[in-house]
Amino acid sequence: MRNIKLIALLLGVGFFASSVSARQLNVNSLRFWTAPDHTRLVFDTSGLPKHEVFLLDNPKRLVIDISNARLAKNLLQPPVKHPLFAQIRYAKRNQNDLRIVVDLKKTVNPKSFSLQPNKEYGYRLVVDLFNKSTQVIAKRKSKPKYKKTKAKKYVAQIQKHRNIIVAIDAGHGGDDPGALGPRGTKEKKIVLAIAKKLARYIDNHPYMQSVLVRKGDYYVGLRKRMQIARAANANLFISIHADAFKNPKVKGASVFTLSKRGASSEAGRWLARHENSSDLVGGVSLDDKDNDVALVLLDMAQTGSQEVSQKIASKILRNFGKIGKLHNRKVQKARFMVLKSPDIPSILVETAYISNPGEERKLRSSRHQSKMAKAIYDGVVDYFQLKKLPATRMASTKHKITRGETLSGLAVRYGVSMRKIKVANSLASNKIRIGQVLQIPKS
Repeated sequence: MRNIKLIALLLGVGFFASSVSARQLNVNSLRFWTAPDHTRLVFDTSGLPKHEVFLLDNPKRLVIDISNARLAKNLLQPPVKHPLFAQIRYAKRNQNDLRIVVDLKKTVNPKSFSLQPNKEYGYRLVVDLFNKSTQVIAKRKSKPKYKKTKAKKYVAQIQKHRNIIVAIDAGHGGDDPGALGPRGTKEKKIVLAIAKKLARYIDNHPYMQSVLVRKGDYYVGLRKRMQIARAANANLFISIHADAFKNPKVKGASVFTLSKRGASSEAGRWLARHENSSDLVGGVSLDDKDNDVALVLLDMAQTGSQEVSQKIASKILRNFGKIGKLHNRKVQKARFMVLKSPDIPSILVETAYISNPGEERKLRSSRHQSKMAKAIYDGVVDYFQLKKLPATRMASTKHKITRGETLSGLAVRYGVSMRKIKVANSLASNKIRIGQVLQIPKS
């Protein structure tokens, strides 16, 4: 009887060991993306990986240890001319673990995290390698042409020439494909194509300058998108997307601005951190202001930027209606993260439903992409009245007040403080009236 129990125990241990081995995590594939300030490695895995990432010197190496894992097939190797990777090696470690070694050409700062499955991908291990001493420089060819310089000097050049700066954000990117069409069309590729066409329209205008938030197939964090726009002193932020729905018959374009709840939540976030930061609202630092003053500044900035956002959004939506069906005939409100910069007028456009076969076909057309980009461009130009500008910059101009306009909105629109407008027009208060003509001074 004792022998039977011993045999059963040994069989149980053997079964347990084999089951542990069977549950070993598979590393199925590797993809990598290059962005202006970092490179992303994405490992597709069969479950959530327990891992450790560290660096070694002489030579420079990135080491990724994955517990209880094995390689299902050989990993993708970088091309010879890859700017960061020389080679990717791998081997077993401690019998059950997997060690991956990336030979590096430069020094980096790694950051890693795991992702749950989504509609396109399963479990993933993500390793972001940030370049040391690298700035994202917002630069495009425009009139006049600028030399390639550091970001601050470049922005100063733009301000000197008084261009209206439009930050163009192509949604998703890299490992985030966005929505998928019936034919497998990826939203990230369509919206980047439209964004680049819009940038060309803007850069061909003598008084406008574009800043592409994402210039290639890589992912940019949502708050980082806002930060890029702020770093370039953008006068307007436009985020471009292509919607999707489970019903393939749903179609039409939409335009969104930030909801009141979204604005309130962001105001609370800024107030919570302004004492220990150098954040600016309308060019004014909040770090030396008490809560009451900071709240007033935020409220003024948000009121003005939301007013401008609404008017530009309405013009773009009307233009969309001329080239296709509208999903909503009114500008919609939402709490999208990328719309939350308090003092930059921000809109999000859903160009169409990529899940609709007919609209997917149109979105794949370069000609239709140009039509969508032109509709956005015309709305922006119409709002800023650039068609009516004289040969000089918009620095000194007159503005006739129309219904619904406010002094804070004009300040955001023309990139000049309310105080300067009041001084230039001898205004004793913030009240303005319909039909009144104001002189807009230089900022």
